[in-house]
Amino acid sequence: MESITLVGLRDTPLSIDEVVSSVADAKAGGAAFFAGTVRDHDHGRGVQALSYSAHPSAEAEMRRVMEKVVADTSEDGRPVWRVAALHRVGDLRIGDTAVVVAAAAAHREEAFDACRRLIDDIKAEVPIWKHQVFTDGRAEWVGAC
Repeated sequence: MESITLVGLRDTPLSIDEVVSSVADAKAGGAAFFAGTVRDHDHGRGVQALSYSAHPSAEAEMRRVMEKVVADTSEDGRPVWRVAALHRVGDLRIGDTAVVVAAAAAHREEAFDACRRLIDDIKAEVPIWKHQVFTDGRAEWVGAC
C-alpha cells in the first residue's frame, strides 16, 4: 500500500474532505489535518489580493517531503500509515483554502505530529511563492510558503 495517497498542486478550489478521506485506513486510530486559508491581513497590513506560484519541481518536492516524514516516523517506531497534501496555485480570494495536509497513524499523537511536520516542511522546503497585494497598494513576494 502506498503511504502517500494524494499529492498535488491545483489551480481549482481544494476539498478538505478529499484530502482527509484519502488517508482513511483501518489500521489508523487517528487522523489529523490542517487547512491553511487566505486571511485578510499580514503583519498588521490589510491584504487585498493573493496569488501563489510554483516552480515546476514543486510537486516532486512535496512528494519528497512527504516520503521523508513517513520514513522518519517508521525509523522511530511510530509509523504514520498515510499522508496527503494539496496546495493551490494561481489567484485566490480572502477565505479560500490555500493548502490542506493530512496524516493517519495508529494513535492521535503520531497523526498530529506528522501533520504538523508535513505543513512545516512543505512551507520550508517546497518552492511555492506567495505574492500579496496590500490594501495600501504595496505588494510583496513571500519566499517558500
